[in-house]
Amino acid sequence: MAKTTRKKALGRGLSALLNDPENDIQSVDDKNADKVVGNIVELELDSIEVNPFQPRTSFNEDALDELASSIRELGVIQPITVRKVGQQAYQLVSGERRFRASKLVGLETIPAYIRIANDQESLEMALVENIQRQDLDPIEIALSYQRLIDEIDLTQEQLSDRVGKNRSTIANYLRLLKLDPIIQTGMRDGFLSMGHGRALINIINTEQQLEVYEKILKEKLSVRETEKLVKSINEGRKKPISQPKLDQDKQQQLKAISQHFGAKIDIKVTKKGNGKIILPFSSDEDFNRIAKILQDSKNA
Repeated sequence: MAKTTRKKALGRGLSALLNDPENDIQSVDDKNADKVVGNIVELELDSIEVNPFQPRTSFNEDALDELASSIRELGVIQPITVRKVGQQAYQLVSGERRFRASKLVGLETIPAYIRIANDQESLEMALVENIQRQDLDPIEIALSYQRLIDEIDLTQEQLSDRVGKNRSTIANYLRLLKLDPIIQTGMRDGFLSMGHGRALINIINTEQQLEVYEKILKEKLSVRETEKLVKSINEGRKKPISQPKLDQDKQQQLKAISQHFGAKIDIKVTKKGNGKIILPFSSDEDFNRIAKILQDSKNA
């Protein structure tokens, strides 16, 4: 009797096999798992939940409407990928835009590849597949890389192998997360490119970062113009502070002191008028010579 039931279930196809409580496939080792995993199955949209590991957090409504129109005319051409989480229960791994657009159209089912994975594997699959397939903004990509490093415990070298990107490329994305949150939001909203962000990272002072960010938006600066502006700011910060000029009387006194010690005396004076006199020496012998002069002056 059981044999007849199995044949009947298999005869109804993959959808029937998945809906049969006697064939609740939860792992790749379960019976009939090989008939389900990796195959395309029409699943009810209501049986699919959104992936909590999805790196994309915002979806352009106009783009979704365009995709919905395409699906209305042609159907879902590329199946989504889901993982089985229970009896007639699935979770998205990739394809959330197609999933959302299909709901907008009013479809009841959607073609899907079925995978079986634990939470950690699902996180990795979702992040890697989205990085490779979706048009994520630079910050979303950077956050995805950071999550793979933190939550999957990957090194940058291992991450480079997983996503097929150079380690330097990954490092450049990760550096974007050091930008002020306001600037990160600007990048996510499309006001700044990754090139702008990479230039702004070189400004250490957060207030200056934001000032340049506002200037980029206001004057619509290109990446090249932004790089030049950042360079000029950094060069200005590195310029030595100009010393107040000594008046003629102090210059004469400094000359006399230099002659007395037989060495070129340096002097540092602040705008407030205070400062210090620097008396250099070139060797132990020279130091002893200067010390003797000072001692003799004290005893005179």
